[in-house]
Amino acid sequence: MPSALPLGDPAPADGGLPDLLPPAHPDFGVYVHVPFCRVRCGYCDFNTYTATELRGASQADYPHDVAREIALAAQVMDAAGRRRAATSVFFGGGTPTLLPGDALARMLGDVRDAFGIAADAEVTVEANPDTVTPALTARLAEAGVTRLSIGMQSAVPSVLATLDRTHEPAAVPRAVTAARAAGLQVSVDVIYGTPGETLADWERTLDAVTALETDHVSAYALIVEEGTALARRIARGEIDTVDDDVQADMYELTDARLAAAGYGWYEVSNWSRDEATRSRHNLAYWRGADWWGFGPGAHSHVGGVRWWNVKHPAAYAQRLSLGSSPAAGRETPDAASRALERTMLEVRIADGLAVASLPAAGRTEVAGLIADGLVDGASAIAGRLVLTLRGRLLADAVVRRLTA
Repeated sequence: MPSALPLGDPAPADGGLPDLLPPAHPDFGVYVHVPFCRVRCGYCDFNTYTATELRGASQADYPHDVAREIALAAQVMDAAGRRRAATSVFFGGGTPTLLPGDALARMLGDVRDAFGIAADAEVTVEANPDTVTPALTARLAEAGVTRLSIGMQSAVPSVLATLDRTHEPAAVPRAVTAARAAGLQVSVDVIYGTPGETLADWERTLDAVTALETDHVSAYALIVEEGTALARRIARGEIDTVDDDVQADMYELTDARLAAAGYGWYEVSNWSRDEATRSRHNLAYWRGADWWGFGPGAHSHVGGVRWWNVKHPAAYAQRLSLGSSPAAGRETPDAASRALERTMLEVRIADGLAVASLPAAGRTEVAGLIADGLVDGASAIAGRLVLTLRGRLLADAVVRRLTA
């Protein structure tokens, strides 16, 4: 089952925000969670539901449920003086493209009507390759979508089988072709370090990725989450555990191959052709912007306040039908927690973290991090903490040293 929601304070029924919020970040992101999947992948602990798990919720009614939360959000943001045009919109899941293109267009239209969408906004829809058709991509482009993010994961059938992915490798280039024909930017997501995956397997996937010549690539190390089917298979000894050293080799190979193909890293797990093809939505997360997450289990952040919605689609729909916020809980991190989070997130991006933003104890660690080859010396002297390739592999250790 999906992971549990965090603990927190009770959220007000009207969704209202505290008074005296700090000045707004220039970016405002909108995330729309579409919690439906045909099957649950063995490694996934996201808040997703197959048809047999909906228990009273309806895919057909879902855009109407989201519309109610969008209307509530507009009221809350107005009252807080924070309503402004969205600079990015991201439909994630789950599998957003299980819904008809008209349903996705309706939800995007509701966001546009409530907040406005900036003229240069990035609007992304995630998709499984086997749900993408030329008719769908044309409809999305017509509605204002600018970018399709395709869940490729691997080009090797045996690896896809271990991950319980349902698509064939050939579906990926077809999806990319359909997206390009509609004028959309294209990103692909891949996962490395699957149990049983060899370095040769991963190189085969990288060959397929670079042959696609997409605008953007996200490559994530597989993390085996407790409670997933994959974790249970490993516990029973049916498949091997994930090898950290092999994952590190795969990451180094990824960076080298993508750099040779014309991509530059801009976040530990993300590469793009240029600055214009970076994920503006994800950068807003890493830089601490405001965003509102719509849908069951979605998380939001406005003015330093964080909250998260009830998980099940039926509970989400019921709360909204009664005129209440779907938020299950919220928190307002203190200054120390915000500083820690800023370090954890900004150190991961290629633009780096301002050395001056670190506490005194953290600044004393910088020289040692340079000596250990974990951060770039020239950038640090210029005032920005930028990870080296070795530092990206050991990013968590860098954060611990900076914040101890």
